[in-house]
Amino acid sequence: MYQYTEFDKAFVRARAAEFRDQLGRWQTGQLTEDQFRPLRLQNGWYVQRYAPMLRVAVPYGEINAAQIKVLAQIARDYDTPDDAVLAEAQATQDKIAGLAPQLTTNYGHFTTRQNVQFNWIPLDKSADVMELLATVNMHGIQTSGNCIRNTTTDELAGVAVDEVVDPRPYAELIRQWSTLHPEFAHLPRKFKIAITGATEDRAAIGWHDVGLQVIQNDAGEVGFKVLVGGGMGRTPMNGVVIRAFLPWQDIMNYLEAVVRVYNRWGRRDNKYKARIKILVKAEGQRYFDEVETEFRDILERDGAPHTLPQAELDRVKAGFVDPPLNLPENTAEWQTQAETALGIEAAKTPAFARWLERNVRPHRNPQLRAVSLSFKRPGYAPGDATAEQLEAAAVLAEKYSAGEARVSHTQNLLLPWVRVDQLHALWLEAKALGVAQPNIGLLTDMIACPGGDYCALANARSIPTASAITQRYQDLDELEDLGHIDFHISGCINSCGHHHSGHIGILGVDKDGKEWYQVTLGGSDGKDLSGVATPGKVVGPSFSSFEVPDVIEAILDTYKQLRVSTSKGKQEAFIETLHRVGHDPFKAAAHAARHPAADVQSV
Repeated sequence: MYQYTEFDKAFVRARAAEFRDQLGRWQTGQLTEDQFRPLRLQNGWYVQRYAPMLRVAVPYGEINAAQIKVLAQIARDYDTPDDAVLAEAQATQDKIAGLAPQLTTNYGHFTTRQNVQFNWIPLDKSADVMELLATVNMHGIQTSGNCIRNTTTDELAGVAVDEVVDPRPYAELIRQWSTLHPEFAHLPRKFKIAITGATEDRAAIGWHDVGLQVIQNDAGEVGFKVLVGGGMGRTPMNGVVIRAFLPWQDIMNYLEAVVRVYNRWGRRDNKYKARIKILVKAEGQRYFDEVETEFRDILERDGAPHTLPQAELDRVKAGFVDPPLNLPENTAEWQTQAETALGIEAAKTPAFARWLERNVRPHRNPQLRAVSLSFKRPGYAPGDATAEQLEAAAVLAEKYSAGEARVSHTQNLLLPWVRVDQLHALWLEAKALGVAQPNIGLLTDMIACPGGDYCALANARSIPTASAITQRYQDLDELEDLGHIDFHISGCINSCGHHHSGHIGILGVDKDGKEWYQVTLGGSDGKDLSGVATPGKVVGPSFSSFEVPDVIEAILDTYKQLRVSTSKGKQEAFIETLHRVGHDPFKAAAHAARHPAADVQSV
């Protein structure tokens, strides 16, 4: 994990002090609401449906135990609204016909962009929280606003067995280059970058404004395949390749050209057409040519100011050395004994064996494993972690993963440095904590945004729908039989729940003042199983909240009826059956599950 320099630490502390001054001037009337709004947004502070929401940056998902403990402290001590605010919010929720209230406090929420959010911190305590975050080198910079946002990457970055080049040093260089970049602080719209260095795309790079894949050419030289123009929202588009191979030394110069042309040409008259995807779609080759022209100007006229020397890359790489793991010297003998003992425990305990299969992944070091702690369980919204669970997760990271963890794109927490001989002990503790559900990659390992329970932009609530599906599919044998399914839920067209990329996607829509849900099928985030990044297709008119669980069940029953065995003797995955037979049987099943007068019912 990258170690912050003294400059980094001082910068974060100074930013927190600056925010306290800004907050104080707003509280005393020296700053108007319109003047304070961009200042708080630049530090991650939104005002949502009922209360402020803080988004804390977790650059490319890497987080340490000390930072998790501070997040736990914030959840426990600050994520609690005044009684009057909570009562008003609860009364409003109670008026929403048929949907059980979902409001909870004192928790953090893992997001799809590998950040952490809090939904109830009063603004008058916001400066205290920012100073507390700064003690562990955390902040909310560029988690909001029309700037370059937090760069995301593969949760297995640095440990994946299929990794060609570790993308984390490049992600860190992008962080340093983009943070408070004066030219790109007020872009036409927000700008998101994702990077991967593996052969399988687990970072969904095709769905980002810029997607980067670190590759090696035939000569063994490291470079980037650069995609541009991806994005979700009301007009889902996939990124297109603008450079098949860009030498790594030029990545910052090239990103500068890509963003500079967007900043110059992007529409500012219509926020729905302001993202770079619209520009790329409208201008096509003309935009590509302008980027190449700008890139040449940066190299030849400006003197290539951001060309990366080897020494700079080496400096950053040095911050990503493997942590001390206290591994035995006789590795081959020790590993054989550890794996033998693991097999014996798995044979004795089927639940442990299932967890090993689902939540434990191979590591580039065969003595180690990467382990997912599942934050998808009954009684909690997907990605939610209470103060107590955060505190306990920090202890697990310290005890079993050299004090390091990763926030995943799928809203879970990954421990990347777990010794093989400690897997059983970790499972026992994770099970006691309630985060050992063996459901990674299965239906209940769903992605969901906070939706209308909290977000002022949402048209419908995501959490009750997620809860209904989770409750219906609790049988682990049934989940295993259904196999890998990417199930994503968004509360509005902004697509924070990434419904477009779900094998099954749910989109909340407003229909005559009531909450309805649109279903899409066949989306892909770019992983090998799903194929290239693709938006799902809508099955037809929206469904009421009452209908959605039955619609999902009908779709899954259709899959079970139509699937066949593959050449490897395994059952087809849901997405494979959908690709083979097409959408029509699934659409018919979904529409057959409609209920008369369902608009007055509820989940």
